[in-house]
Amino acid sequence: MTRIVGVQTNNKNRANDYVHGVYELVKKRNPDEKEFLQAIREIFDSLRPIFSKHPEFITNGILERITEPERIITFRVAWEDDQGKVHVNRGFRVQFNSDLGPYKGGIRFHPSVNSSIMKFLAFEQIFKNALTGQPIGAGKGGSDFDPKGKSEREIMRFTQSFVTELSKYIGPDVDVPAGDIGVGKREIGYMFGQYNRLKGGYEAGVFTGKDPNHGGSLGRKEATGYGTVYFVDEMLKGEGKSFEGVTVVVSGSGNVSTYAMEKAIQLGAKVVACSDSGGYIYDENGIDIEMVKQLKEYDNKRIWEYTKAYPHAKYHENCSDIWSIPCDIALPCATQNELDEIAAHLLIANGVKAIGEGANMPCTQEAMTLFHENGVLFAPGKAANAGGVAVSAMEMSQNSMRLSWTVEEVDEKLQHVMKNIYSSCLSAAESFGHPGNLVIGANIAGFLKVANAMVAHGIN
Repeated sequence: MTRIVGVQTNNKNRANDYVHGVYELVKKRNPDEKEFLQAIREIFDSLRPIFSKHPEFITNGILERITEPERIITFRVAWEDDQGKVHVNRGFRVQFNSDLGPYKGGIRFHPSVNSSIMKFLAFEQIFKNALTGQPIGAGKGGSDFDPKGKSEREIMRFTQSFVTELSKYIGPDVDVPAGDIGVGKREIGYMFGQYNRLKGGYEAGVFTGKDPNHGGSLGRKEATGYGTVYFVDEMLKGEGKSFEGVTVVVSGSGNVSTYAMEKAIQLGAKVVACSDSGGYIYDENGIDIEMVKQLKEYDNKRIWEYTKAYPHAKYHENCSDIWSIPCDIALPCATQNELDEIAAHLLIANGVKAIGEGANMPCTQEAMTLFHENGVLFAPGKAANAGGVAVSAMEMSQNSMRLSWTVEEVDEKLQHVMKNIYSSCLSAAESFGHPGNLVIGANIAGFLKVANAMVAHGIN
């Protein structure tokens, strides 16, 4: 017995030393990339128990390999505005890991885009994609181009210039980009058209998030938001709860936010607040989701204009104050690190019961710790918002088969994927000594799938 305990202790010490050593190496190599290091630290804290049970992962240098992208492409994007002035932006594609399949992940157009954010998003994508159970690797791309205030022609010229360079590195069996912040079916359409023009053919599966009338999947637009709510619903069911009759606050008003609100309302919740980068609206009677869609999806207007149709609703300019509104469930669906320690204290004081991350890493580490310490149910982004990439992979399948599934078929498959992800997270957390902790469960379940593939494929 003493000998077994001694071996276990040695394995645990070796595992801790290994994780700490690799983290210090990553910090040294990427000293100024705070978002990337935050993502690394969060998942490393969860993975320590794995290396005690699987010393072969240490021998095979899995952490060193999985934290270093297979390829980073940075390029110049020159384009001309409507006045004939030439502008230059920077483009990125981080092809992080291809052990489970072709690189898969969105393209983001936003002024905040930089190397750190691209790497953090691509790194998170590794585990998110693995959790879907589909044969897809992980990548992410984008540019510091700001589509706000640009004309249709300017956006077209920029996206065509962007994909002219990107086209050298992508393909249906190599890297399949999709949309993200600032990139919807319009931008994907321009990129898809330019790619096929350059290649002299028609490769339907090179982009996902296309218009359903032109090779896209029905249900893709709704998938991330719907999937987030499906995952949170499974989490609530595990506690004997549901969305019926609860109050919900959702940050953002883009695709993820809009369709998270829509599905929560369909399941019986009252959504009372949403936001954009300028501020947030509070409607105590419940948000009219069709009005939000009209404003943001079709008219491209700011969220404050909701109050023109509903004068009783209140608009506030500081969007981060949305978390001061009392609610049962909070769904941060806007951007990374939008919900910090101060916001977490406010939500807890106001009686929040559950958090569902619709965005990528929207809660800071300090906020997550507070939620766990106070018994708040927590659905981590890499699991809860995996519905979007899951349906993107379904779009790839439909393109390959030259088929189009009905929206009901896609939604049924999406629900099945989200239930499986929840079960995988719950099981992994239980197996490694952290029952009910879905953050640790998601990290471990996703990591194990990729790590086992990396061992099987040899050192490369």
